[in-house]
Amino acid sequence: MDRRKFIKTSAFLTGGIFLKGTQIFGKEATFHDLVMVKDGQPAEMARKTFELLGGVSRFVSKGDYVLLKPNLSWDRTPEYAATTNPELVAEIVRLCFQAGAKKVVILDNTCADARRSYDACQIPVYAREAGADVRFVRENQFIETTIPNGTNLKSWPVHQEVFNADKLISIPILKHHNMSGITSGFKNMMGLLGGQRGRIHRPFAENIVDINRVIKPNLTIIDAIRVLRRNGPQGGNLNDVEQMNILLAGTDRVLVDAWAAKIFGLNPLSVEYLKLAHSAGMGEIDTDKFKPVVYSFKA
Repeated sequence: MDRRKFIKTSAFLTGGIFLKGTQIFGKEATFHDLVMVKDGQPAEMARKTFELLGGVSRFVSKGDYVLLKPNLSWDRTPEYAATTNPELVAEIVRLCFQAGAKKVVILDNTCADARRSYDACQIPVYAREAGADVRFVRENQFIETTIPNGTNLKSWPVHQEVFNADKLISIPILKHHNMSGITSGFKNMMGLLGGQRGRIHRPFAENIVDINRVIKPNLTIIDAIRVLRRNGPQGGNLNDVEQMNILLAGTDRVLVDAWAAKIFGLNPLSVEYLKLAHSAGMGEIDTDKFKPVVYSFKA
């Protein structure tokens, strides 16, 4: 979405509209580009998120091959909030198929052992039950990809399915990261990279922005249902986990991550990669000017 369209559609959002119960939209707005849904169960929050965004068909067309990118990266069960909520992922799979998707594929180049991570996070069993094709990655599936206008990286191996898919939906979990402060949408794209990914962390801000110049999700849905507040990205202590019960979604990936930083308790302007991405024209960063439509399931 270009900046002009975003500003036009965001004019309705700047008052921080709050919706409750079954309130119906006024004539001035039929969909939104930034939404926050709170206080429900994962599946119902996923459905409401897409409803506020204008429906799944806004993002998924009949016959589409949809690549979903949740976080499956750690050998942790869901309660530890190191990986994306499996019920949320499964419902998004179902919604994609209801919109007419031909196939839905899920994959992640994990940090911990892939089989242990896939088993522990429970995403594969939930997603496969919903009809998704959940795959492990292999080194021969990465394509050395030129990064136009890269400031630090000029090319990097990117998974071939990024280019094969019709649509890419990013479903990161919001959590603490010991190097970048937080991990959310931009960093979630690292799971689609091959090569020596440790190099991405030095310098992190420039490199993660460069990677996001070539991997461009159509939609970002941030899982802030259970949030790892400390000792991320792997965690392992339930005392570090806070139940927030929030989904945050939007088409401007910089703004979505800026709001993720805000609800985590950080000033988005203190997050270096967000400042660089905004300066590069990749999205908005001003959370005072651009506010989400908020829906709560609590009366």
